[in-house]
Amino acid sequence: MSTIEKALSQMEAGRRQEPEDGERKTVERAGADLNGAAPAAAAEQTPATGAARTRIDIPWDTLHAQGFLTPSVPRSVIAEEFRGIKRPLLKNIAGNSPTPIANPNLIMVTSALQGDGKTFSSINLAVSIAMEQDKTVLFVDADVLKATAGHLLGVPKGTPGLNDILRGDANPESVILRTNMAKLRVLPAGTPDEHATELLASETMHQFMLELSARYPDRVIVFDSPPLLLTTEAGVLASFMGQIVFVASADITPQHAVQEALEHIGPDKMVAVMLNRASRRRMGLFGKGFGYGYGYGYGYGYGGRTLAAEAADEAAARAMNQ
Repeated sequence: MSTIEKALSQMEAGRRQEPEDGERKTVERAGADLNGAAPAAAAEQTPATGAARTRIDIPWDTLHAQGFLTPSVPRSVIAEEFRGIKRPLLKNIAGNSPTPIANPNLIMVTSALQGDGKTFSSINLAVSIAMEQDKTVLFVDADVLKATAGHLLGVPKGTPGLNDILRGDANPESVILRTNMAKLRVLPAGTPDEHATELLASETMHQFMLELSARYPDRVIVFDSPPLLLTTEAGVLASFMGQIVFVASADITPQHAVQEALEHIGPDKMVAVMLNRASRRRMGLFGKGFGYGYGYGYGYGYGGRTLAAEAADEAAARAMNQ
């Protein structure tokens, strides 16, 4: 049994001894201003061993003020948009896809470039799925060089996480953080490492993800990935994933960048293309997707570069011509 398998077995044993997620009360607390210090992680005692375990309070009020989806406002416009976005992903996880998908509960959210809205989209997607009755979510901050998602979620700087697991310096159960949303867990990027690219592209990373995917059938693992055109590890991560959500910005992402980025994704991958910052008028023009009033178009297809690139190409071209 590998070190990761042993660690996950311990985590699973601890999970069985804890109260059911639904029994925990969600606590919403305003976090510190994002330009200041992030909220500190709180120590929590496990019922079985009394050992300290870390927990964070996600600053929902701060996120809500920035336009994010929050569990206290389940009927907002953005909540409805992400209900539509997550539904095909969840159907594939349930096995209702036209062709089988390996590890469909491993979902990577990425983009071509910075500023396309991938972190905004990945956090909203994770929160939306965590609002499901029968799903739990592990949100992985895999953009280890920037760790923007962790900062937004209130993870203190320097908190151990993914990098530490891959280096062999930490076990998963010691760095996966509980949150003030019952069905949402967070795996931070971890302490900085100059070899982060190699760590993410390693076989250890591959095996870690596969074991997480297989161990908890009710869990969806959402990865906030680096942009495909700015780092090499994003392309490697994509090869490990079951489903990929590719975020393009209607007003920012050049059409050639979309096409080039999709070339980094294997042709056998299920790719969802989401057009961010698109107006209602623009979205109404897309024949291959769905329009959302908050500014999202959505194209979905098999064959990776084939249908996904076609949807992205049409979306980007129409957005640029309006």
